[in-house]
Amino acid sequence: MIRFDSVTKEYPDGTVAVGGLDLTAPDGKITVLVGPSGCGKTTSLRMVNRMIEPTGGRILVDDKDTAKMDAAELRRGMGYVIQQAGLFPHRTVADNIATVPRLLGWDRRKSRSRSLELLERVGLPGEYADRYPHQLSGGQQQRVGVARALAADPPVMLMDEPFSAVDPVVREQLQDEFLRLQSDLGKTILFVTHDIDEAVKLGDQVAVLRVGGQIAQVADPATLLGDPHDDFVADFVGRDRGYRGLGFRTAPVLEPSPEPTVRLGAGVDEVRRSGDQWLLVADDDNRPLGWVEPSRITAPLVTEDLHRGGTVAVLGGSSRAVLDAALSAPSRRGVLVDDDGRLVGTVTLAEVAAAIEQAVGRGKR
Repeated sequence: MIRFDSVTKEYPDGTVAVGGLDLTAPDGKITVLVGPSGCGKTTSLRMVNRMIEPTGGRILVDDKDTAKMDAAELRRGMGYVIQQAGLFPHRTVADNIATVPRLLGWDRRKSRSRSLELLERVGLPGEYADRYPHQLSGGQQQRVGVARALAADPPVMLMDEPFSAVDPVVREQLQDEFLRLQSDLGKTILFVTHDIDEAVKLGDQVAVLRVGGQIAQVADPATLLGDPHDDFVADFVGRDRGYRGLGFRTAPVLEPSPEPTVRLGAGVDEVRRSGDQWLLVADDDNRPLGWVEPSRITAPLVTEDLHRGGTVAVLGGSSRAVLDAALSAPSRRGVLVDDDGRLVGTVTLAEVAAAIEQAVGRGKR
């Protein structure tokens, strides 16, 4: 557990970066600090490992006052991940990951073994161990940065906008991988971001800060989206919070309709036989691949004929995913699959909207 007890940071010119912060980051959970530029979120994070010294109040980690601990020892007991990974360019990936274990006195063989184990855990092949940072993509470097932070198995991790320097597709992949890791490891994590979408996706609790490092609201993501404390929080969270809030509602009970499918390689007559404007294409395991317009098909069906704009939702997943599947499908029939990705059926936008409205009316979450 990390606890901020009336913590302040005032600079010599009188600037107050953090003014009386009271916050608890519970054990085994992700607490996200989010807010506009200048709200003190990075300053607050860096005061935990004393890279910035507070000018008032106390910060306690597992009920120990960090001000009374040796700074170097404190830092070795915490994982720390920053933007653009911050890897040592002259060290191999394995040696980068082993930085803290080596400082703790681990021998080279044990450190190497730990590096290889963590490479696999963050989704990188073992042969990357002997590469150098410049030989990796930005997303791969960030994975190595996370692995390095985990190397000595610290109970606490500090993460300062770790995924902000990569493109949106890679960023989403890193977020998903991070959540998978956290479900396995259960670390106490303090995470800083300026992106409210990232905050509500990753946080077990989200602390919205005002300029000057003061708490505007601390809540779980669903509460933050559904019941902002004041206009500042509502404006910061954004106007589409009702739609995003559906991501925290289990999808309402739906009865998918059977959906005819064809396989790649199907001939023109087979494709056009359905008589529908749009026809769903699936593979041999009945996993959806995309939609086609039968009227446009003049030769056996190939991959290039597929319309891939529609998303796919897992039956029993979130209301937002199901609604998006129905909205994004060119046929306006949302594709639902089971946990193995196999087609269950489709639902129309009207069916999804009616089911969500009924569930909201009953007060279901």
